[in-house]
Amino acid sequence: MTELGVFARVFPSGPPRTVATAIRAAGFTATQLNLSAVQRPTLDTTLTSQDAQGIAAAFTAAGVRIWGLSGTFNAIDPDESARQQAVEACLNVIRCAPDIGAEVVTLCTGTRDPINMWRAHTDNTSKQAWADLRATLDALLPTADAAGVRLGIEPEPGNVIRDAAAAALLLQQLGDDARHLAIVLDPANLLTVDTAANQERILGVAFAALGSHTAAVHAKDVVAFGYAAPGHGSLDYDLVMRLHATLPRPVPVIAQDLVAEDAPRVHAFLQTHASKHRMQA
Repeated sequence: MTELGVFARVFPSGPPRTVATAIRAAGFTATQLNLSAVQRPTLDTTLTSQDAQGIAAAFTAAGVRIWGLSGTFNAIDPDESARQQAVEACLNVIRCAPDIGAEVVTLCTGTRDPINMWRAHTDNTSKQAWADLRATLDALLPTADAAGVRLGIEPEPGNVIRDAAAAALLLQQLGDDARHLAIVLDPANLLTVDTAANQERILGVAFAALGSHTAAVHAKDVVAFGYAAPGHGSLDYDLVMRLHATLPRPVPVIAQDLVAEDAPRVHAFLQTHASKHRMQA
């Protein structure tokens, strides 16, 4: 059966047990956790192994697996000092990830926009932007290796790794170090309302290129402006779940861009589509 998860931040921030219980009550058994969901900073420099174990215990008791832990910051922030501070903070999150039970620490590959790390900028395609991303990854990879976790890279249209082709190039360039990266594949990020008619081709290429490195599939929907909850846009979820079933290993499907009140519907929607397609042996 497909493991279905949800962003913890969908639910009101609170003590770990409260948040985990809300996630499970909506039907989900996995989560992608931003520490802000449990009333801590996303890049928590004070998080200890004991703190992380306490969070893990609360989620385990509620029947929710913490699949991934957010370590997001602007990996190519034009402010080099801010970028370095964020790297140091992220290193602590990576070190604590095993104690929290996460197999992946998710990143934002970044933008030259100084305000919004998810917003596109014309300099994102420059050689220097790419070099800065590589430098940030070089600073994080040894700690991820030592911790036994992978760094999650998600193709995002507003970031340096803006599409599946850029993600594939990064994996190729990293060589042996690519084993320390995990692709978070979000089909909605690869489409617009104008390209949705070609989604079978676009998504098929992406899953073929990145499938062997994919550690999770995100679930939101394609609309004219921004994104929407699954089932409220143009994304073909029968197609998504069919492609998900072809991945070489089971990975969770993690819902986002929804509100807490809609979480049970989203879970039922995803479960209905997932049940039509089983992982291939």
